[in-house]
Amino acid sequence: MFSFSEENYLKAIFHLQKKYSGGVSTNALAEQMETKASSVTDMVKKLSDKELVKYKKYQGVKLSEKGKKTAVEVIRKHRLWEVFLVEKLNFSWDEVHDIAEQLEHIKSAKLTNELDNFLGNPKRDPHGDPIPDAQGNFRIANNLLLADLEKGQTGVCVGVKDSSTEFLRYLDKNHIALGKQIHIVYKEEYDKSLLVKIDDKELLISHTVSNNLFVKPIES
Repeated sequence: MFSFSEENYLKAIFHLQKKYSGGVSTNALAEQMETKASSVTDMVKKLSDKELVKYKKYQGVKLSEKGKKTAVEVIRKHRLWEVFLVEKLNFSWDEVHDIAEQLEHIKSAKLTNELDNFLGNPKRDPHGDPIPDAQGNFRIANNLLLADLEKGQTGVCVGVKDSSTEFLRYLDKNHIALGKQIHIVYKEEYDKSLLVKIDDKELLISHTVSNNLFVKPIES
């Protein structure tokens, strides 16, 4: 049995390992957890003592198999609760992250499995992120960012890289949602901003926005 804080650290390391394949530095982890590097060092030692992480000075920290299993279990619960909140309780996709952060620490495996079955075993959460199955397997899709598309191409929005409340509200305001087709009308060479067409309406979006939207290209 692990504390909320320990589970949050394991989840953070799991996500950061995608960026830092050689090991996650304590500074990167401190930035992610919004805390001091000294606090991170203390926690990493605790996690190492419990054989949840492997740590080498100057090489950073990596999850052990035990740590990875625990992190994936927490991520699975988080994403299932997000689906439940959106589909069954009519929360909007920008409201659910903080609530799911609390619910993800419920320890009952039976509850998690029953929730999964109740929801029809969803493959993705409301933000398009893959939901691990009961064995911890992810269904990984090789999607592109909207920023990677060229003039004349069309992509279906399948996920977001930035799931902050501010970004999701921006998308809602501009009627950008999962499943929407986004056609590239023009790509500005100078700042990579895009003129796109969504539902027959044209919209100018910045590179920051297009670099945070995952799309599945539609073959012409």
